[in-house]
Amino acid sequence: MLLLIECGLVVVALMVAFICPRLGARWLQPLEGYFARLSRRRALSVVLVGGTALALRLLLLPILPIPEPAIHDEFSYLLAADTFAHGRLTNPPHPMWIHFETFHEIQQPTYASMYYPAQGLFLALGQVVFRNPHWGVWLSTGLMCAAICWMLQGWLAPPWALLGGMLAVIRLGTFSYWMNSYWGGAVAALGGALVLGALPRIKSHRRIRDALLMGMGFAIVANSRPYEGLFLAIPVVAALVFWVRSGGMRSSNVTQSQISLARIILPLSALLLLTAVAMGYYFWRVTGSPFRTPYQVNVATYNPVPYFPRQAMKAVPEYHHPVMRIYYLGWTRRQYEFGRFHPLFLFLLKNSRFWLFFVGPVLAIPLFAFPVVLPHGFSLGTIGPRARFMMLVCGSVLVGELLPVYFSPHYIAPITCAIYALIMIATQSLRRWRPWGKPSGITLVRAVPMIAVAMLILCALLPTARNELTPQMATWYSPITVNTYRARIVTQLSAQPGLHLVIVRYSPDHVPVNEWVFNGADIDQSKVVWARDMGADQNSELIRYFKARQVWLVEPDSAVPKLSPYLDDGSFSTWRDDLNVRNVARTDVVKQSQPAKLLRQLFQPVS
Repeated sequence: MLLLIECGLVVVALMVAFICPRLGARWLQPLEGYFARLSRRRALSVVLVGGTALALRLLLLPILPIPEPAIHDEFSYLLAADTFAHGRLTNPPHPMWIHFETFHEIQQPTYASMYYPAQGLFLALGQVVFRNPHWGVWLSTGLMCAAICWMLQGWLAPPWALLGGMLAVIRLGTFSYWMNSYWGGAVAALGGALVLGALPRIKSHRRIRDALLMGMGFAIVANSRPYEGLFLAIPVVAALVFWVRSGGMRSSNVTQSQISLARIILPLSALLLLTAVAMGYYFWRVTGSPFRTPYQVNVATYNPVPYFPRQAMKAVPEYHHPVMRIYYLGWTRRQYEFGRFHPLFLFLLKNSRFWLFFVGPVLAIPLFAFPVVLPHGFSLGTIGPRARFMMLVCGSVLVGELLPVYFSPHYIAPITCAIYALIMIATQSLRRWRPWGKPSGITLVRAVPMIAVAMLILCALLPTARNELTPQMATWYSPITVNTYRARIVTQLSAQPGLHLVIVRYSPDHVPVNEWVFNGADIDQSKVVWARDMGADQNSELIRYFKARQVWLVEPDSAVPKLSPYLDDGSFSTWRDDLNVRNVARTDVVKQSQPAKLLRQLFQPVS
């Protein structure tokens, strides 16, 4: 419904722009003057954008409380956060680790998240300082919005930088899953903004701090989205090399050349080298090799499905738990087969996800109008060097993102600031557009922030409309729909005395994305330990190990999941036998299936 409302507001804005373009100009012009004066105070603008993002989320707490984790990725990041909060880089493998195997984690050679550490470090900061990891998300999103404003100041006039930062606050810092989950893209977007914001400042001022900020941005991206970061680095490094070769650092004065070398190349290289050494040390502690990442260990252990559609399936590993086999040979393989046999539909699907989250109807106004308002029509020669470079940056990362099977908006988070830069460049050109002598362009530009604010208010007033799309097709106003039963049980057991062991028993038709078995970094000291049902014999070994704990059984696939005292009835064996006669991933069936049916299978929502 909100998407239709936003489309309707855009249609109204277009009608007003052409029929009555001077509507409201008397009240809006003084406001624009004050906004322009404020934007010239650059440092204040950056602080204002970041502070607004933080304050808005605090104000929304009554209607949008601190989220409960539900997605596999979230629990994995939370494991990393808990590990760092305990002052460790990883955890020793648990003696009963086979009972705790789950998605996106590794159990051997150490117990750790499979993901890179940047997101986990921010969550750990929230856990240690504010007693809840969500405040790390809150802080990283505020820093991201501030960094986007700072980046835009390096490429655009101050008013457009401030406007872009405020639009980022509305669309990324309030209702989006980046602010309201534990697996968003704020950290990677922060890194990308530091990289692209430092680039024009390095060329203009040659300051050590700008080189260090670029190096810090590369370090954050490398430890959050390294694959996309590689495609981001290609145009940025090429721009620096071109600048050097074209004389940007040449000078008849040898001293000036030496100063440029000392202020840019050496600090940047030193910080990148330090980052590489630190990452290698982290990998060594977690996997035993500085050249083997936890991600590689997880994939080699559990996932035979390739990430690129032209790769062949690997040998199926031995699974200890039916639910993991179903997930990797069912849902994951369906994604792979869909991309392999329907590349056009996959291309359209990725672009629709991108458009819904980053652009939507209101920000499409300046982008769609941009070719029309150019003085000599659309061509690379007329759009200007800033727009060309931002298109190159976005194009590089987007091309890289078209290659794998999977896509979510946070995958391309490093180019968030470049997307907003393109939108602001297009908006700036739209403002000068005067068809038939009417100031229609100004009216449309004024409509963009007004519609954005109106949609923000509607999101707050219409909570049910925010969840109209599935998690995989999330918009900026659509938080992830989650299963809260697990969180309720955690709260229930945390209020009871003593320690607890919860054995999770799924039904044969369980949807694997609705996972319950996740634990903290220190399993033995946890108030509640979650384990998989493995049958009477192996369950008894686990119960003997945790003999001081009260043992519970939970069946998540019941109409209303609830706790009950554990009594084994052999259900695990029944499920295992049922799984043996099921074919969870037949390639020939996928080949013959209709794309619409595959789409429904791919987008099974989290219950």
